Amino acid sequence: MMPFRNLEARSRRVIGYATLVYVFTVALLLAFAHTALAATEPAAPAAPQPATVTAAALEAGGLFLATEDPTRLLPAPLQSSEVDISISGPLARVVVRQTYANPSNVWLEGIYTFPLPDKSAVDRLTMIVGERRIEGVIQEKEKARKTYEKAKREGRRASLVDQERPNIFTTQVANIGPGESITIEIQYQENLRFSDGGFSIRFPMVIRPRFNPGNPLVAEARSGTGWSWDTTEVPDASRITPHIIDPSMGPINPVQIKVTLDPGFPVGKISSPYHVIDVSRAADNRYDISLARGRVPANQDFVLNWRPAPRTMPTAGVFTEIRDGEAYHLLMIMPPSGKQLTGERVGIVHARETIFILDVSGSMAGPAIHQAKAALLLALGRLSPQDSFNVIAFSSGATPLFQDARPADPGNLAAARGFVKRLQADGGTNMASALQLALTGDNDLARLRQIIFITDGAVGNEEALFTMISQGLGASRLFTVGISSSPNSFFMSEAAEAGRGTYTFIGSSDEVAEKMSGLFRKLERPVLKDIAIDWPEGVSAERYPSAIPDLYDGEPLVLAFRTAEASGGAVNISGGATNGGWARSLSLTPNHINPGVAAIWARSKILDITRLARRSGQQNGDQTREKIVRVALSHQLISKYTSLVAVDDRVARPQANEMVSAAVPSNLPAGADPAFVTLKRSRAANAPVNSPTKSLAPPAPPSLRIHRDALATGNSLPLPQTATPATQRFLAGILALLLIVVLIFVTLAYRRLQAGTLPGVPVRGS
Repeated sequence: MMPFRNLEARSRRVIGYATLVYVFTVALLLAFAHTALAATEPAAPAAPQPATVTAAALEAGGLFLATEDPTRLLPAPLQSSEVDISISGPLARVVVRQTYANPSNVWLEGIYTFPLPDKSAVDRLTMIVGERRIEGVIQEKEKARKTYEKAKREGRRASLVDQERPNIFTTQVANIGPGESITIEIQYQENLRFSDGGFSIRFPMVIRPRFNPGNPLVAEARSGTGWSWDTTEVPDASRITPHIIDPSMGPINPVQIKVTLDPGFPVGKISSPYHVIDVSRAADNRYDISLARGRVPANQDFVLNWRPAPRTMPTAGVFTEIRDGEAYHLLMIMPPSGKQLTGERVGIVHARETIFILDVSGSMAGPAIHQAKAALLLALGRLSPQDSFNVIAFSSGATPLFQDARPADPGNLAAARGFVKRLQADGGTNMASALQLALTGDNDLARLRQIIFITDGAVGNEEALFTMISQGLGASRLFTVGISSSPNSFFMSEAAEAGRGTYTFIGSSDEVAEKMSGLFRKLERPVLKDIAIDWPEGVSAERYPSAIPDLYDGEPLVLAFRTAEASGGAVNISGGATNGGWARSLSLTPNHINPGVAAIWARSKILDITRLARRSGQQNGDQTREKIVRVALSHQLISKYTSLVAVDDRVARPQANEMVSAAVPSNLPAGADPAFVTLKRSRAANAPVNSPTKSLAPPAPPSLRIHRDALATGNSLPLPQTATPATQRFLAGILALLLIVVLIFVTLAYRRLQAGTLPGVPVRGS
């Protein structure tokens, strides 16, 4: 009987343990059920319960932004743009409509940093809410900021447009209600670019990531929402570096572009090198142009080119606007070609010393570095035996091919070609190191010294570089070649102006040969220098630019000037060249009356004030600020010190409702290497505090970082609760499964005990 007593005792113990496990499991399940039921009670919209979503669902669901609660994400504001460009003669009036849609259930403030042409005169802001249009006003930047913040706190819809750089702007839109949209309409005036026998207009769509040298400032003192820390050398770096969405999430920020072209002469050819366009001809040599695809992602600059028909090339023109009793004029005159000046075969005028600077930083990775190397190899092939040259490659530092300029003989050229072919894109964009090497070379007065700078211009410290060029140029001339789908046109054009050279833009590999050949035609032909302008007697004219740059073959002379309304007579323009002279007389009686010329004149004056202040080291002085503010306020222009602000007089958001600020990210520029963006963030996160690379890119905000990681690993993300308590039900199911497993284990153990097959238990009757 003893074995059966032991069996019964063991059975009681097993059943007791199983009962305890069963009771504990049931109690745990009941407690969790109580918590789950409590969690399903209605909650305030400001604090939704989190749910989870897979990476695939995230890709289908759009963009999301992080809040202060790390478990909570909200749909980000959606941004789309419509661009209407009206071209008349050499002038363009552009209307940009940005629509901000709020797909979330909370009130949002949308923040969008975007590019515009570097010489655009932004003079109008309209906020469109439903059927109502609220016109903006120009104010000094600090006052405009206070006006906007006050309206934002009071729950009124408001918009603010700031200039961060002449080609970078930020729009802020406050109090976008759940499910609502607000349209911001920005207008600007621009004079067109003419080069090599054709006109062109460029509408930039994306900001290329910029290198911002210097040590990071305190994180809490960041002035913007971008990926870069503010630094000692670029204190507004966080305002010019919008976050870039992971390319695997698909393109965002769609743009629609329509152009009305009235050139004033018969056109031979209309083309867009980077987008497919539809062209329809209207009456009187007018054309309607649109994107063939309708909407395109904002990831590559739009360029439109048109050429006059043969024998219809305009040689001169005056465009005028009468405003407040004064006449504003835009004068464009085409100087003769180098062949016309010399009367002989086009060829090398002087022996030259040519310094090539090539950007091989990380931002050039992808097609840009291949285009740049092809351009430089082509340039090396244009050198003559009487020339000397050197090549300087730079990224985080500068590496010269030779210690000084060497003769362009076969051996040195072969060494240069091998050097160029081995170059790879990597590292930061430390332009100063390369410019310092190029600008400190000894000037050989017997040679024409030319510096050709091939880069995408992706830097944030432009002003420091302009100062370096102005102070160190000497007798040299600097020519910039902008490479990539979205180069920094402000740096490229201003660096060329400071260097008394020209700017060439190459957006694709197909253009390298044509564009570089055009550049070398300028380099090899005589230059018009010492331009003189004689005004009619009794006419007082305020002209900009005040210092007329050198003129090159195929480049027109464009001047903006202001006179009394009743001015008449003719202006006489003359210049000297190496082998000849040139003069032209032009009547001040206008060919056309064009609204917008006054804005272009005012913008030209602001640029001139900035350039003169830069040369004297007073670019941030009070007098410079006062001069710019006076011009900007009187002509209603956005500038470094003025902003446009629009405020609705109606209160829209109840004070009890919170408002979340959200920065709209940008696309990766077309052709840019996606690995470069990740690499910049990685280096920034791990660099020592005193390292310049620390300023490249602090970690991405939670929303973008989480999205990128989830898409790479397939992990799930927390999203706002919108329907059922999925998390609680999921855990309840897990506990139910555990309970079933326990019950199965107890049942099997009891049956084996009865059958005597439980290990260590004797069979009944043995």
